[in-house]
This record gives sequence, C-alpha cells and structure tokens, in this order.
Amino acid sequence: MTQNNLPPVSRALTELGVPHRIFRHKTPIKSVEQAARERNQSPQQVVRSIVFRIGKGEYLMALIAGTGQISWQALRKYLGKSRLTMAKPEEVLAVTGYVRGTVGPFGLKTPLRILVDESVPAQDEISMGSGERNVAIIMRAADLMRALGDVEIVPLAAEE
Repeated sequence: MTQNNLPPVSRALTELGVPHRIFRHKTPIKSVEQAARERNQSPQQVVRSIVFRIGKGEYLMALIAGTGQISWQALRKYLGKSRLTMAKPEEVLAVTGYVRGTVGPFGLKTPLRILVDESVPAQDEISMGSGERNVAIIMRAADLMRALGDVEIVPLAAEE
C-alpha cells in the first residue's frame, strides 16, 4: 500500500515511525460497542477524540476510552473556564480536517492542545479514528502516548 492510499492518521503515524495497523470495517459503524466487537476489542479500548470550543476560534481535543462521558464540570474546572461547548461538525472539519466520527489526534489540519483522560493509557491496546469513515487505527496505548509527546493526562470521565 502506498503512502497515498493510507488513511491520514496512518500517514502521520508512519511519518513519526509509530507502529500501528489499519482496520477496515465491512459495514458502517453505528456504536462504540459495534466498533469494539468487530475489532475484537472491549469498548474500553476504543478511544474517542472529542473536539471542544473553549473560546472564539480556540479549540482543544480530549481523548477518552470507551463509552464514558466527559465530565463538563471536571473539564471546565481543569481549564479554568466557565463556558465551553462541543465543536459543531463544521468546526471539527475546519479545525481537524476530519469529519466527526473519524477524528484521531494525528495529521490534524491545525495543531490542537490535547487532553488525555486517564482511561486511555490504562489500556494495553487501543483503537481510534483514522480520518476515514469505517476505518480505524489499532495500536498499543504506550505507543500512542509516546507519539502524542507532552500531553496532559487528566481525570475527565464523568462518574457513572
């Protein structure tokens, strides 16, 4: 497979020399549970990349594993902001270059501050968006964290 045929997140990881593999789903993905089942993973191994607008033209990405929700209160407190919103689909595309549901933290159109929930490095193997619909990147969580570099690991998950 040539570099051009790779999903954008895979291209970025390849350039960084980060080991990973590409998983192509045979049917459209409708849930974290379905994605995990087809990838032979648990839902806790599926990492979601969520983009937030934290100010005018200011965005950040939060990575969280599984189906858990991000605690708005924890995020606001950590950032010292009273107001923030999830980015709209058109903002996600403009900032990341990816359609919502395909976002991964690499190969972004605009560099973003990335917060990582402590659920992510707790996994051995994870999967995440590749920049293409119904295609995932599977890799070791340790490799993800190394590739992300100096990111903030924060307890962001809402209490269940």
